[in-house]
Amino acid sequence: MACLPHRSLRYNRGMKKSKASSSPRRKPSRRSSNNGRRPWFWRFMFRLCAIGLVLLAGWMVYLDAVVTSRFEGRRFEVPSRVYARPLELFDGASVSAGALERELSLSGFRKGDGRKSGSYQRTGNRFVISTRGFSFPDGDEPSRRISLMISGDRVQGFSVIEGDNAPIVRLEPAQIGGIYPAHKEDRVLVQLDEVPALLPTTLMAVEDRNFYDHFGIAPLSIGRAMLANIQAGRIVQGGSTLTQQLVKNFFLTREQTLVRKANEALMSVLLELHYEKDDILETYLNEVYLGQAGTRSIHGFGLASQFYFGESLKDLDVHQIALLVGMVKGPSYYNPRRHPERATERRNLVISEMEQAGLIEPGRASRARGLPLGVSERPSYSENRYPAYIDLVRRHLARDYKEEDLRSEGLRIFTTLNPAIQYAAEYAVTYTLPRLGGGQNAEALEATLVVTAKDSGEVLALVGGRDPQFAGFNRALDANRPIGSLIKPFIYLSALQEPERYTLTTPVLDKSFTLEFDDGKRWQPKNYDGEERGEVPLHKALSRSYNLPAVRVGLDIGVDRVQETLTAFGVDTPISRYPSMLLGSVSMSPVTVAQIYQGLATSGFNTPLRTIREVTDAGGEALSRYSLEVEQVADPAAVHLVQYAMQETMQEGTGRSAYYTVPEELSLAGKTGTTDDGRDSWFAGFSGDLLAVAWVGRDDNGPTSLTGASGALPVWSRFMAQVPQHGFSPVVPDGVSYHWVNSEQQALTDEYCDNARLLPYIAGSEPTQTISCSGTLERRIRGWFEGLFQ
Repeated sequence: MACLPHRSLRYNRGMKKSKASSSPRRKPSRRSSNNGRRPWFWRFMFRLCAIGLVLLAGWMVYLDAVVTSRFEGRRFEVPSRVYARPLELFDGASVSAGALERELSLSGFRKGDGRKSGSYQRTGNRFVISTRGFSFPDGDEPSRRISLMISGDRVQGFSVIEGDNAPIVRLEPAQIGGIYPAHKEDRVLVQLDEVPALLPTTLMAVEDRNFYDHFGIAPLSIGRAMLANIQAGRIVQGGSTLTQQLVKNFFLTREQTLVRKANEALMSVLLELHYEKDDILETYLNEVYLGQAGTRSIHGFGLASQFYFGESLKDLDVHQIALLVGMVKGPSYYNPRRHPERATERRNLVISEMEQAGLIEPGRASRARGLPLGVSERPSYSENRYPAYIDLVRRHLARDYKEEDLRSEGLRIFTTLNPAIQYAAEYAVTYTLPRLGGGQNAEALEATLVVTAKDSGEVLALVGGRDPQFAGFNRALDANRPIGSLIKPFIYLSALQEPERYTLTTPVLDKSFTLEFDDGKRWQPKNYDGEERGEVPLHKALSRSYNLPAVRVGLDIGVDRVQETLTAFGVDTPISRYPSMLLGSVSMSPVTVAQIYQGLATSGFNTPLRTIREVTDAGGEALSRYSLEVEQVADPAAVHLVQYAMQETMQEGTGRSAYYTVPEELSLAGKTGTTDDGRDSWFAGFSGDLLAVAWVGRDDNGPTSLTGASGALPVWSRFMAQVPQHGFSPVVPDGVSYHWVNSEQQALTDEYCDNARLLPYIAGSEPTQTISCSGTLERRIRGWFEGLFQ
């Protein structure tokens, strides 16, 4: 308005000058000047529009390339899933009632009547379980309903109530972790024809009723939403289509700007131009964000179904589908675990929408609104439950797979972890460690425990520190500490492989000595207790863990020979050739110690430790099978003699305190290890089924008041006492025979003589001298009576 008087004034002045002038020359009027400029203005606007259209076309080409490259390539980076070993149930299976219930919970089974898939009922020690079925690498395991009783930690009365009859039923293995993409998204991919029909129809009824009619955007819906929001003075309604929501989640950020909204609309139109509606809907079902599990985001209805209900998507009921669809509006706000009242209100609203849309009958809707949320107590798929074990799995996988493939290809990794044994191992560490030492010393202590299957080398459990859930420094793998007396069985094994020189009764000298090196330095080893005992039989020197005899034997056969033995049993790091190595100055991780002791437990066969049984792709096709590998690296006869001495260690030597905790009838073999000032406390030993290695010490390598017997052994024995297992009863190899001997006099004797001991010998190495004893008749009679009651 301000410029109108100004223009009028100029126009009037022009008129006056025109009338008063007598000159024949006429000046152009202002009107003719303005008319002359108009073509130039419109040309400019036309060019500007043309440039804008060119830029828009270029931008559309770019957006089109973005849309098609994502949709026609790998749309999702699907994490690899890591599974425990499946629990096999049959008559006679070894499992306690508590362990069975814990494993059911770990696998996402819910307590109930045992009729619905993925649920179980427990009445005392009787279980009714409805399995879900699972696709294993060797075939599909169908869903069944089974009944069984647990008695004496054994399954009894096993039967299949519903489903195909089978003598053995494998439960779905628990997912114990995953290897996730860098963006920490997790999902279980589903196909549209696999989901219950009620899910997409409900989703469209609530979020986008005209999904199959619009072309990516819905102008009328946007207009209605804008009007509703203006009237309310806040955002109360959204106008985005499912396609727009997918574009926003799939391609764009969550920022609320006009540029982002414009890109969203353009990309939605392009997406609809290129792809079928069903393809877009299926992608939406797999992409939509539905919650958070720690640092990991839950995407798609497939994973959300398992995360919230512990069930497969195809098995969900009306009220469960309604809850998941309702959470699309705000997964955090309507989180059923944190905000059950909000979630219930939202779920019931969705059920009403389903009823109004004619998707369910009024009676069914009313029943669904009256049901509880039905959410499992804890997520069935959470963060890596056993970080130390998963760490070892990843290192084993790195031999064959790229990290990128592990993070994105949806591999299924079937491991050897036994959840019941892992639970017992974690309990042994967390229960025992605070009870060792006292005060600040106990608080500074750390511990690890490695458990393997004695015969196969499968790693069944792994604890990396006093906090089993800590995902940081993994002491079981990365804490390389001096092993102390754990080296002694390998010294004596090296010697016993020369039976013409060494047997279990060979006298070895327990007396101090001094070594002087070329540089003038002196080394004088000592026994832990500082005492000297003169000549002792070799088996006693090992079972009592005397230092001086071990060093003398090691020097006699040669440090290089001991080094070769350790390397053959699985040590793959350099070993010093100094004599101090004979007292365990060589450093190893607990996993490496488990590796070399595996060879002692298996009669001289190097059995590489393994955590993986099989790897399949997302479709179930086998990619890798990790079979048992063994290599004989020592004479089984000589190993048998060492096993005898290690059994003696448990019954008479440094490991005998284990039987304060472990049942006396359980035969065990083991060895303690202690380093200077108690900086490292070790124990390694095995039963007929399990091998376990325990370490206790401080991260700062500070001294403790612990020995192998007072530190690591209590952790080890607490674990062994919890797990049902068989005692160690070694098979006598060819070329070994047992004889009654007096080991102090290195002579054959009678069974009933004083100091008589039944000892194994490699054929031809047994004593040739024989001694008799008095009172044999009386001792025979007494022995006969004792035998009646054994």
